[in-house]
Amino acid sequence: MTDLDAAAAAAAIVEGRTALGIELGSTRIKACLVDADDPSRVLAVGSHAWENEFVDRMWTYSLTSVWSGLQAAYADLVADVQARHGVALDTIGAIGVSAMMHGYLAFDDDGKLLTAFRTWRNTNTDRSASVLSELFGVNIPLRWSIAHLYQAVLDEEPHIADVRHFTTLAGYVHWKLTGRTVLGVGDASGMFPIDPATRDYDATLLGKFDRLVAERAYGLQVTELLPEVLVAGQAAGELTSEGAALLDPSGALRAGIPFCPPEGDAGTGMVATCSVAPRTGNVSAGTSIFAMVVLERPLQRVHHELDVVTTPAGDPVAMVHCNNGASELAAWVGLFERFASVAGGSLDADEVFEVLFREALDGDPDAGGLLAYNHLAGEPIAGLTEGRPLVVRTPESRFTLANFMRAQLYGVFGTLALGMRVLDEEGVALDRMFAHGGVFRTAGVAQRFLAGAIGAPVAVGETASEGGAWGIAVLAAYLGAASDSDLDTYLRERVFADAAISIVDPDPEDVPGYAAYLSHYRAGLAVEAAAVTAL
Repeated sequence: MTDLDAAAAAAAIVEGRTALGIELGSTRIKACLVDADDPSRVLAVGSHAWENEFVDRMWTYSLTSVWSGLQAAYADLVADVQARHGVALDTIGAIGVSAMMHGYLAFDDDGKLLTAFRTWRNTNTDRSASVLSELFGVNIPLRWSIAHLYQAVLDEEPHIADVRHFTTLAGYVHWKLTGRTVLGVGDASGMFPIDPATRDYDATLLGKFDRLVAERAYGLQVTELLPEVLVAGQAAGELTSEGAALLDPSGALRAGIPFCPPEGDAGTGMVATCSVAPRTGNVSAGTSIFAMVVLERPLQRVHHELDVVTTPAGDPVAMVHCNNGASELAAWVGLFERFASVAGGSLDADEVFEVLFREALDGDPDAGGLLAYNHLAGEPIAGLTEGRPLVVRTPESRFTLANFMRAQLYGVFGTLALGMRVLDEEGVALDRMFAHGGVFRTAGVAQRFLAGAIGAPVAVGETASEGGAWGIAVLAAYLGAASDSDLDTYLRERVFADAAISIVDPDPEDVPGYAAYLSHYRAGLAVEAAAVTAL
């Protein structure tokens, strides 16, 4: 950065010509500050590691950890601003909050949490999701907020009588910072089905739900409980003095900062990959993995493997959501890192990833007959209520390190590929899939294998490591441009015009190789199911 660039960056921060994105991911809370005039320019970052807890057979995060984590990530950002630019951070042009989609946070009239936060990872809503899917004629996955609400009704949980408001994690944080109970349409579409014509909750289905619960939960009107829906570019409130103190206990941050609508990680992933137009899509790989494909037309029928959600602008998207992503792969890499250490080596975690990923390139196209299942949690697409990570091979398989690592990387995309095959059967066209997440940091490896798995070009850009925190920062910056441009045009012309993007076409050997792997993978799910029963 030249002295002129450095001076301009410092001036933008001091004058509040910036946008801040905060995203609460499953293992890390990230904060990303960008130049509002050029959102591709990241000025500072901050982060905080956290983990979910399994309490009373439910995956959850405590609200205490939400706020301690947010404060730590914001403080880390403030320190980065000071270190990079030599200025203090006391105001921001606009702020956006994003978080893991779905789940269930229910509150009473006084704003008291009525039951522990139930995250997207819980699979106890099978009965509810099945009833609602049949009633609505729309696939309602286990993780959707309305499935959690109705399951609580079916289970006759006492707190249902006191619910006055329920929301997602992003909606909760936004509410506490601004006082407004709103959601971006993308995040809202994972709570309750959206009508594409109105870009609001489907009124017909709201009525069906109220009639369904009338006897079990007399007086419950779901319309009164759901957050207000907003689309990208609409004003969603301002930082209150109480909110400023929650985010920055030091007292330096000033109130009055405008907010964009809070969004889910799927929506910010679409923004972070310039994938909000039809025939584009993106894959986000982390603790979970999901693909989003923007549709040109409605799907012909309901598929349990696919949810229909929306872009942050309200356009319909087919979503393939898998509960298990790269965590099991990371555990194996950690094992090899420890081996390198006790053997006297000095490789750090990134170097171990690099070495093992490169080794996978020398594996057989079908991973030598090895299978790797990354199921730490239940996986509805695969028909699993719980997870049991497994490595399976036959005696004649070619058991090499290269094939082992290729099988592990193939396994990250296994359940996703099952869902993507359904989109192929629907005739959904895909010009390009944009991938982001830590697994794609080693250039050309996971990217190549994903291209082989889905049979389409896969792009990775220089923003991949910033992820959803950067995506919600871009949506915050879009507040100032929405009156002049639609979201797709804004992203293409203002944000990604000069972006460095690497595109990999499917390898001719990887496509049939992955197809063979997936055929064995599908058959081997019976082994997974048996492991869940036996262990």
